[in-house]
Amino acid sequence: MNGELWPHQAEGLEALRQTVKNGIYRIVLCAPTGSGKTKLSAAVINGAVAKGKRVAFVVSNLSLIDQSIQAFYDEGIQDVSVLQGNHHMQDWSKKIQIASIQTLSSRKAYPQADIVIIDECHVLHEHHKKWMTDPDWQSVPFIGLSATPGTRGLGKYFQTLLTISTTQELIEKGFLSPFRVFSTGHPDLSDVKIVAGDYQENQLSEAMQKGELTADIIRTWQEKWGKDKTLCYAVDCAHAQSIQERFLHAGISAGYQDAKTSPDERREIKRKFHNGEYSVVCNVGTLTTGTDWDCRCLILARPTRSKMLFQQIIGRCLRIADGKDHALILDHSETTMNLGFVTEIHWDFLDDGKPQKKSVAEKKEPLPKECTNCAYLKPPKTKICPNCGFETKIRSEIMEADGELVELTPGKKVKAKSRHEFTEDEQRQFFAELKAYALQKEYKPGWAAMKFKEKFKAWPPRHFDGVAPATVLSPTVALWIRSRNIAFAKARMKNNAQANQD
Repeated sequence: MNGELWPHQAEGLEALRQTVKNGIYRIVLCAPTGSGKTKLSAAVINGAVAKGKRVAFVVSNLSLIDQSIQAFYDEGIQDVSVLQGNHHMQDWSKKIQIASIQTLSSRKAYPQADIVIIDECHVLHEHHKKWMTDPDWQSVPFIGLSATPGTRGLGKYFQTLLTISTTQELIEKGFLSPFRVFSTGHPDLSDVKIVAGDYQENQLSEAMQKGELTADIIRTWQEKWGKDKTLCYAVDCAHAQSIQERFLHAGISAGYQDAKTSPDERREIKRKFHNGEYSVVCNVGTLTTGTDWDCRCLILARPTRSKMLFQQIIGRCLRIADGKDHALILDHSETTMNLGFVTEIHWDFLDDGKPQKKSVAEKKEPLPKECTNCAYLKPPKTKICPNCGFETKIRSEIMEADGELVELTPGKKVKAKSRHEFTEDEQRQFFAELKAYALQKEYKPGWAAMKFKEKFKAWPPRHFDGVAPATVLSPTVALWIRSRNIAFAKARMKNNAQANQD
């Protein structure tokens, strides 16, 4: 095997050996993405083969076969057989058999083995379950590898969980890359249904394809990154393709990959990604598990309520690499704000499928907060932004959001309305109050129309011309006018200061 085991790998290997010696044969090894689970697997395989034992290494899908072969070759393990179609490397006599669970299921067979290693075991196939519960295999150790062993019911098939390290520990020790997160998008998902614990995909795709949201992905990437080695995670094919088209329209080379992309096409996309021909690769669900690409920037355009999916996606950009001082995460989904940083997600036990009782005293961990100055996501209770130095001040019960002053309600998350959410009657009333304010201040007749356009991004409809000035100015409109006056004053001061410097 090439190189010594890292300390956490060596400790994991020893814990694994002791667990098997104690008669426990269904074990999940939990370690973050990029922690070297392949190297640890190679150590297990080498130890078994040295004792004359046979090993089956089972991957979760066909696309990971070639990657696994290459990874084992890199660790000096080359005398392997591959069970996949008419693969030229198939040889049942070899002690190491690499197979996908789909191939084993279609063949209705199990390879002869003294140890079975299941890669990405959180994706447990029915054939896995039959195999593990077969009476003839009860004395054979099954070792599951996963960074996210939170699948419901996983504890019905595995007996114990060995966590050999955490994301935070590996970052601190230099085995994983530090990361920075910017909360760069705020989609409105209030009308998206929740199905099986996550957002309904079709409705989620529609919500995420609104023109401004997609345009913001391109604009933000150009401002905060603008280089290659970027992976973009979208909701579905239509969403991913629309993002790719926007990148291409902006003159930025971008590839696209989904479940129907052939193995040869995937290899070509990966090659172009790493040699810089593609600055960005947009994908749908294909670069989520088992991907070892050199990702430096990650665009999260796929909101999720699943901690497992979130952790798998973010893990793609945490591998260390030459010249990489940190990973940049552009979160257009608010997922980090809702679930917390990936370093705060831990798996302490295997779910046995039974309802979990929450302790009355159990307290919800505080979540990251967005810097109002630069959109950087700060750790909880951090007053001064580590990115721009902006200090959060104690604020009144009125909050400025997207050019509006919005009244805060205790215990309720407030989001400013988009222009599409105002009815025609609300827009007419707003215009009437603008007219009243203009009359009071003796402004020119066109002032109200200009402010209406500033608010709603469109001129007032022609049939609004006859709208009479309102008799009362509501707090909402008064506060909005005040916020725009403040913004105008600040901009003028900034321009004057710039002119003086010039």
